[in-house]
Amino acid sequence: MNRGSQAEQEVVDLVCRLIQFDTSNTGDPATTKGERACAEWVAEQLQDAGYETTLVDSGAPGRSNVFARLPGADRSRGALMIHGHLDVVPAEPADWSVHPFAGAIEDGYVWGRGAVDMKDMVGMTIALARQFKRDGIVPPRDLVFAFLADEEAGGKFGSHWLVEHRPDLFDGVTEAVGEVGGYSLTVPRPDGSERRLYLLETAEKGIAWMKLTAKARAGHGSFLHEDNAVTYLAEAVARLGRHRFPLVLTESVEQFLAAVAEETGLDFDPASPDLEGTIAKLGSIGRIIGATLRDTANPTMLRAGYKANVIPQSAEAVVDCRVLPGRQASFEREVDELIGPHVEREWVTNLDSYETTFDGDLVDAMNAALLSEDPGARTVPYMLPGGTDAKAFAKLGIRCFGFAPLKLPPDLDFAALFHGVDERVPVDALRFGTRVLDHFLRNC
Repeated sequence: MNRGSQAEQEVVDLVCRLIQFDTSNTGDPATTKGERACAEWVAEQLQDAGYETTLVDSGAPGRSNVFARLPGADRSRGALMIHGHLDVVPAEPADWSVHPFAGAIEDGYVWGRGAVDMKDMVGMTIALARQFKRDGIVPPRDLVFAFLADEEAGGKFGSHWLVEHRPDLFDGVTEAVGEVGGYSLTVPRPDGSERRLYLLETAEKGIAWMKLTAKARAGHGSFLHEDNAVTYLAEAVARLGRHRFPLVLTESVEQFLAAVAEETGLDFDPASPDLEGTIAKLGSIGRIIGATLRDTANPTMLRAGYKANVIPQSAEAVVDCRVLPGRQASFEREVDELIGPHVEREWVTNLDSYETTFDGDLVDAMNAALLSEDPGARTVPYMLPGGTDAKAFAKLGIRCFGFAPLKLPPDLDFAALFHGVDERVPVDALRFGTRVLDHFLRNC
């Protein structure tokens, strides 16, 4: 039986079973189903292999997390944490080709909510944790396996609560790997061939959900009203929604564009008026990369009034802001100029950006693991326009990467699967990822 085969045999069934737990996170604790049942099942899978597990609720009933540790050969080295979240965004079954919580296997894919975000990585991690324990494998350093709640709502009842209230769970952890990295992007080369690039997440934008409030005098809808809260708010929201923030290339984005330019021959000149157009030639991944060139502020919610003929005293909006590393102060100044004096702002959620460098022993280990299964590949850094639990762990000084390896079909619109209808992951990609992670964890 070749190395990794036990985990490979289990991983698809594990991912299917994980998807069958409906862990939908609405963002409202009153309607979120909670992760308790799924967390208890994860703990059972680990205990069955011989682990001692810690199951802890993070700030609210049912928001359950599971931790387990595998001792390594060199206990003096910092531990590596492999983390994944158990919650998923909601899904409407009527919109799907298959039921989003069936965990069905069709056409070479595992289908269901969480298939790529991120029960695929959770399944691979469980499979390898079980195999390592059963086979008596001693990794080079301690491995901490963490399965977390509430990532899809910013981690208030998950990673951020744990970092604040249970830092002991992360004792000795110096580095971590999690979601949205290690997947392949196939690009054309000038000679007509293709090259698979594997994108390692080294950075992510800050998440800042902002509430705007305008207040003015209430009155009858038939009168003249120059002082109108709805008007003030609508004008501010329109200015903000149409604004293009300045182009700023961080180190991670510069390195990504340089690598892709070298492979494809495309010119990603920052001074070009059509830089976004060139990036769009990369296909679906262009939407992700394009969103990392500048800050964004997208209005998402409006609320005002209670009757057609009454001018309301206040109006509110919510804006989803994503801010590049090092840009928070400049971003806030621009926002204040755009919304004007009649609108107040406050942060509903404000999670810092994060960036690390594309170097070091752990990056070398990730690269070697990918090349062991795909020798012609190339690893490149990139920035995620969204956010992960890495934002919480960075507060403890943990160096974080996105590394959930998947070898994807060149024509798969991977970006559209995140939070999308008919979310699915190739069966072969799960097995490939399991082999890569196996190599990585044996040599980390």
